[in-house]
Amino acid sequence: MSDATHQADVCIILEGSYPFVSGGVSSWTHELIKAQSHLDFHLVFLVAPDTNLTYRYELPGNVCGTTQVVLQRIAKGDVRVPGEKRLLERLEGPLSELLHDGGLDELDEVRAILAPYIGSVGANVLLDSRSAWEMLVRMYNRSHPQTSFLDYFWSWRALLGGIYSVLLAELPRARIYHSPSTGYAGLFAARAGLETGRPVLLTEHGIYTNERRIEIAMANWFHEMPEDGLSVHRLPHQLSDMWVRAFTAYSRCCYSAAHKIITLFEGNQMFQLMDGAQSGKMMVLPNGVDVERYAAVPRDREGHPPTIALIGRVVQIKDVKTFIRACATLQESIPDLQALVMGSNDEEEGYYRECLEMVEHIGLENVITFTGQVRLEEYLGRIDVVVLTSISEGQPLVILEAGAAGIPVVATNVGACREILLSDHHDPHPPAHGGAVTPLSNPAATAQAVERLLTDPVWYQSCSDGIRERIRRYYNKTDFDRAYRELYDYYRDFGSADSSALEEAS
Repeated sequence: MSDATHQADVCIILEGSYPFVSGGVSSWTHELIKAQSHLDFHLVFLVAPDTNLTYRYELPGNVCGTTQVVLQRIAKGDVRVPGEKRLLERLEGPLSELLHDGGLDELDEVRAILAPYIGSVGANVLLDSRSAWEMLVRMYNRSHPQTSFLDYFWSWRALLGGIYSVLLAELPRARIYHSPSTGYAGLFAARAGLETGRPVLLTEHGIYTNERRIEIAMANWFHEMPEDGLSVHRLPHQLSDMWVRAFTAYSRCCYSAAHKIITLFEGNQMFQLMDGAQSGKMMVLPNGVDVERYAAVPRDREGHPPTIALIGRVVQIKDVKTFIRACATLQESIPDLQALVMGSNDEEEGYYRECLEMVEHIGLENVITFTGQVRLEEYLGRIDVVVLTSISEGQPLVILEAGAAGIPVVATNVGACREILLSDHHDPHPPAHGGAVTPLSNPAATAQAVERLLTDPVWYQSCSDGIRERIRRYYNKTDFDRAYRELYDYYRDFGSADSSALEEAS
């Protein structure tokens, strides 16, 4: 649904998350909207083609409209438009610069060139015309002449299709545009700021460009090139580099357009600065959870076998296979161990099948259970330790939720995990540690840390008390809700005419 005439208080731009994916950013978004009941929200959903559009959440009553944009899919448009050859020639320069270390100026130039054609131009002209083909060939010869033309062709269509889908989509009216990530959502937010002059807020959970670098490095198609082609680790101007440069440019656009660049923990800020963020705009605002809600969950460690849980989607970036290998080691010393993998398993179905096959191959069918998506509070009472083996994270809500219930955590050294579990938070009297932090992809270290918690009652109680107090003291949802209420109330009163006053006040 969408109401083009209504100006929402806040437009949140979401890429591949809420309300179609549960947990993580989606949970954060849902709770944020509910907590700001005095405001109305318009939601923009940026989704990949063929996304399962089943809602995993019931939208709160203060959501006044939604707009759906399918990335890399644009309307066919007119078969021809006046001056289309000149149009493509004008687009070529700023598009090339945007994809190769560009930023907000190049995005604005592309946007301005396309603006008079919105409603008439589409894939017929921008991607499928002879003029588009000639532009493609020129860009290939100039930047990637040694790579496979076929591979470049599909990358070119995907990247330009993504940019066009963002710039040609309907732009809802709002007083504030807020993106929970850079990437395509950040690109959409930057466009909104350019076109409307309204304030843009960015809340970066994980660092989008880092996560895309990981995905690109893991992508099979980069490694399936002929032997005389380019591998992902050789020349700098190859296809993997082209994608990384593009996503870094999108981050730069969003950072430049944003009035505030918010992140969940200090460790992210170094990466943001490296990708072009301006230090004067930056602030840290941690996630928060309803401490009393999770603290009230009854727990009985004596009424069940030793139970550990990985709470998260079954996807590569969560590295579920390291969790499975750790369970195999743990079972040798804790024979009655039970392990749960709690999260949706339909996002990367191939990876889920591989995990099931690994469990069967190792012989852990009676140890590990894949529960699918569940209501967390129904399980917290019988979980002794939460385990995260992720390759990349922001500030995992699941650690905060489990911690509020007094469940120690063993997590990889990614995102804010170390800060949550071990940091003193510049506090002269910090609580005890809330668990352990382990290296990436290290089943032995994970198993060792979990075993200590399950077999050393004194250490377990210290970590249980420590993490409960850490969440209560540093990650309380009341503080989170108040901070966003103040941000929203401040920025919705400003527009382009007040930009200088806004920056001075910020």
